Amino acid sequence: MKVAFSTLGCRVNIYETEALIELFKEEGYQIVDFGEKADVYVINSCTVTNMGDKKSRQMVHRAHRLNEDAIIAMVGCYSQIKPDEVSKIPGINIVLGTRNKKEIINLINKFKEERKNQVSLKDVIKDKIFEDIRVKNYDNRTRAFIKIQDGCNNFCSYCLIPYARGASVSKPLAGIIEEVKDLSENGFKEIILSGIDVSSYGKDLEEDITLVRVFEVIDKIDGIERIRIGSIGPEFFTDENIMRLKALKKLCPHFHISLQSGCNETLKRMNRHYTAQEYSEAVNKLRENFSDISITTDIIAGFPGETVEEFNETYSFLQNIKLTKTHVFKYSVREGTRAAKLPDMVSASEKEERSKKLIELSDKLENEFINKNLGLSYDVLYEKRLDDGMYDGYTPNYIRVISDSAADIEDRIIKTKLEKNINLAAKGKIEGI
Repeated sequence: MKVAFSTLGCRVNIYETEALIELFKEEGYQIVDFGEKADVYVINSCTVTNMGDKKSRQMVHRAHRLNEDAIIAMVGCYSQIKPDEVSKIPGINIVLGTRNKKEIINLINKFKEERKNQVSLKDVIKDKIFEDIRVKNYDNRTRAFIKIQDGCNNFCSYCLIPYARGASVSKPLAGIIEEVKDLSENGFKEIILSGIDVSSYGKDLEEDITLVRVFEVIDKIDGIERIRIGSIGPEFFTDENIMRLKALKKLCPHFHISLQSGCNETLKRMNRHYTAQEYSEAVNKLRENFSDISITTDIIAGFPGETVEEFNETYSFLQNIKLTKTHVFKYSVREGTRAAKLPDMVSASEKEERSKKLIELSDKLENEFINKNLGLSYDVLYEKRLDDGMYDGYTPNYIRVISDSAADIEDRIIKTKLEKNINLAAKGKIEGI
């Protein structure tokens, strides 16, 4: 039996797909590319935007064209939010939510027996159990994501994720340690802790475990040389947390700290729980304590009610704070969110113009950050060999580096001097072989 996977959306989805792949392998399935004819197709869906829903539907249609007799399963956020809509998509046989993905093999077998579509969803708002699916065997040996948290309690006005992923739940520390040790034994050197709202880790656990404590434990595990964290809120960076992070040996000096807007009035409408000033204070404290630190962020352009003055305030904030990189998203109306009912929607053309300006600023600041680091030497983790024979990797502070090497340096950490800015990346000279 052959199975193919398509993953849309965030890093958590990517991680969960890898775990599902392992479940299918254990059942004897052969994993094939989604463009091939397969017996089973699994779409791990995203519903952050309307485009995520649309792409998920497109993948169902594509699978159905490849094999009309295939079993097609839609799992994840889109299924959780709109199970009735998903069930009516031609070709769909299995509809599975976000907190019970382990059931997929049983549901497929049940469909084979009954030839009846299977729908299985949990009430994720009430369900407070972390579904511990994990990856034990890996095809590559570079960087590994670990999902340590799921769900979100913040209810930002533009976001459906709390309804799709449910209440915040945490993976127990013992399970994290076990998974990291497995990764280390499989040759992984870099761990990335991820989740939907990672900064809330531990708040639901009976044991007194915080996110910082997770870092401290992993820092002592042999074989792991780097630790990173996924997107995190500015409120996490208290004086105590920063001091404890600073004492770690393996933590990479790169943090992706969610911003969304540099204007307090816009942040209020978004129901974000911090001000631009508090965000700035967190960034400044981190820069005082970590040398060569890189801080990246997300911004929503054209949120409802965002006036020209408010946008200019966000633009000036980003100009002044000089973050390394900004991921820019144009606001997309999501039915079911409070923001969808707000007045004064920004026109598509204005959102496009604002987005373009923010991206240009981001590129300028990223190149400035690279230039500031030229002439310095870093330990670069090379992840892959490019088509032209060069090798592609990242510094601890997440500068992309492209270097030439006669030796195979894939999946190795090599001392490299940053010699030249080649537009949003650095040309490196290998020093450590």
